[in-house]
Amino acid sequence: MRASLMNQNVSQVALVNRLKFKHLALLVALDDTRNLHQAADNINVAQPSASRMLADIEEAFGFQLFERNARGMHPTPLGTATLAYARRSLADLTRFADDLDNKRRGGHGQLTVGAIMGAAPDVLAMAVTELKSERPLLNVRILGETSDQVVQLLHRREVDLALGRLTTPLQHNDFDFEPLAREAMRLVVRAKHPLASKASLELDTLVGWPWILQPITSPARGLFEEELARAGLTTPADIVECASIFATLQLLQNSDAVAMLPESVVRDYLRAQLLVELPVEIGKSLSGFGLLRRKFETLNEPAEYFIALLRKYSAVSLAVTAS
Repeated sequence: MRASLMNQNVSQVALVNRLKFKHLALLVALDDTRNLHQAADNINVAQPSASRMLADIEEAFGFQLFERNARGMHPTPLGTATLAYARRSLADLTRFADDLDNKRRGGHGQLTVGAIMGAAPDVLAMAVTELKSERPLLNVRILGETSDQVVQLLHRREVDLALGRLTTPLQHNDFDFEPLAREAMRLVVRAKHPLASKASLELDTLVGWPWILQPITSPARGLFEEELARAGLTTPADIVECASIFATLQLLQNSDAVAMLPESVVRDYLRAQLLVELPVEIGKSLSGFGLLRRKFETLNEPAEYFIALLRKYSAVSLAVTAS
C-alpha cells in the first residue's frame, strides 16, 4: 500500500515537472481551434513542434487527450477535464504575471470585470470612476457585452467578477448571483425611420421590418422570443444577430432596422434625437442584472472594494428609478 502511494506521488511530481506554460497554452489553443496547425500558429511554434509537445503532454498524463479523425480533433472525456484545468491554470498564471508586471512598474494590481452593456452607463461607470479616483494606478479591464459572454468569461476565469445574469437554470451551482439593478428595455429606430412619427404601434406591425437582435443565447433575446410567442407571432424573417452594442447602434443609424436595447445604453442617443423610441412596451418581465462571482472563491481586496462600490451605486440607481 505504501509503495503504491509512493509511486503515485512520484508520478504526480513527474507530471508537474513536465508540464510547462507552453504546454498549457497549446492545450487552450487546441481547445479553441480543434486544429493542430492553427493552434501552433496561435502560440507561435512550428506544427512539428506542436505535435511533439502534444505527444509529450499525453505521455505525461498517461492517456489520450484528443481523438483525431477526418473532421478534426475532438477531446476525449478525460481530455475535456484536462482542457478545463489548462484553461483555468493559464488564466490564473497570466493574470498573476500581469499583476506582477504592474507592481514592478509601480502600479497596484489589476481588476478584470465582465459586464453587460446595460450596466455600463450607470452602475459600472460610476463605480469605476470612484475606484480610479481613489486608486489611479489600479489597472482596470472591462470585457464582454452580453450575459452569455460574461458568464463564459467568468467560467474561464478570464474575469474576477461580472455584472450580468445567469443564462441557464443550472449555473447557480457554479456562480453566486446578487441582484443589483433593473434594466428597462426600449424598442428603437433611427430618427428618419418611416415608423419614427407613429403615435401608436403594435408588435405585429414591427415583425415585417428588419431587426437587429442579440444572439439566441442571451437573456434579452430569450425574452423577446417569449413576447413574440405570447402575441402569437413568429420571429422576424429579416434579422441580423449582433452581440456588439456598438455595432448595433451603428447599424440602427444606417438602416431601417428595429432593435431592443437597454434604456441606459440608448438614453443619450434619444436625447440627441439620433434614435427614436417606438411606442411599444416590451421587456417588462426581463429580470434585473446583478453581481456574478464564482462560488467558494475568495476575491482580492480591490475586487471586494469594487463590489462595495457597485452595491453603493446600485442603491442610488434603484432610488432614482423608484422616484
